Amino acid sequence: MSANTLGTLFRYTTWGESHGPAIGAVVDGVPPGIELSESDIQPFLDRRRPGQNRFATQRSEADAVEILSGVFEGRTTGTPVSLIIRNTDARSKDYSDIKDKFRPGHADFTYDAKYGFRDYRGGGRSSARETASRVAAGAVARKVLAAQLGQDVIIRAGVVQMGPHKINRTNWDWNAVRENPFFTPDASVVSAWEKFLDDTRKNGSSTGAVVEVVASGIPAGLGAPVADKLDAELAKAMMGINAVKGVEIGAGFACVEMGGEENADQIRMKDGQPHFLSNNAGGILGGISTGQDIVVRIAFKPTSSILTPMKTIDIHGAETEIVTKGRHDPCVGLRGAPVAEAMMALVLCDHWLRHKAQCL
Repeated sequence: MSANTLGTLFRYTTWGESHGPAIGAVVDGVPPGIELSESDIQPFLDRRRPGQNRFATQRSEADAVEILSGVFEGRTTGTPVSLIIRNTDARSKDYSDIKDKFRPGHADFTYDAKYGFRDYRGGGRSSARETASRVAAGAVARKVLAAQLGQDVIIRAGVVQMGPHKINRTNWDWNAVRENPFFTPDASVVSAWEKFLDDTRKNGSSTGAVVEVVASGIPAGLGAPVADKLDAELAKAMMGINAVKGVEIGAGFACVEMGGEENADQIRMKDGQPHFLSNNAGGILGGISTGQDIVVRIAFKPTSSILTPMKTIDIHGAETEIVTKGRHDPCVGLRGAPVAEAMMALVLCDHWLRHKAQCL
């Protein structure tokens, strides 16, 4: 497997499997002299951590991160920062009954087709467990952005749709995201979403979700046209998250229904600075940041591991049925909000360092 690294100047590589002894990341390109400790990383892992409520997988992982290298006396040295998260609650026996069957909607068939065999224990590298490594690396990226650009850089994400149920955007409150199990900025939908997800799980099914991630405080000028446009890099990073099947920047697909005069973000002057009257571009024009909020939405498909019997085949080509038991999220997109934040931070950090390298 050759593609486990993302980034140009600020690069991270993840390693490990869902049911192996540990997972982790190596972050290269971290500038020296930045204060960094496990306590800077752990809060973000705690938000993504499984087993915190009945709407998430009940796999009980502490997700405690350890820094193995790249930090001395509390500051980064400029050498690779190595992070490890030990697996403590893997139950490989949950997968023994289906080790010869391909789970529909999973990467079982494609991994076997490519590599000739696969790790059937929770999906191995294709498991969403791997995203904990990205969240840890993203926390390092946040520290770099804060040190380089100041504390005005804020990256936040919330669930704006679950199944067919959307939030009311007039109720948007970022504080609410940390106060409910759905990571949603609209507290008024929580009770209805609870019932919907409970009913979905009782029926042996699952559902999808849309996560919106917003980065504020990012200066104009980030992005490397033509081949490495900022929006293209963000789309690649977000599509690389497990179960993501769609990405929108700014107005996204809704811009198709707009006229040119409505879609164009007109500009005036305010307090001596350019001021955009709207943000349909999602903070990116021509692949370069405008200084506005960078807005990305990602669509997570329904969790593929469900209790409803599904038609499939086994490794010998025989037709059969499968029921995926074990501990699984009924909506994997709910814990996708911290992962989306991490991917945003990783891409922005890389492009900030690339911008500094070219435009002194």
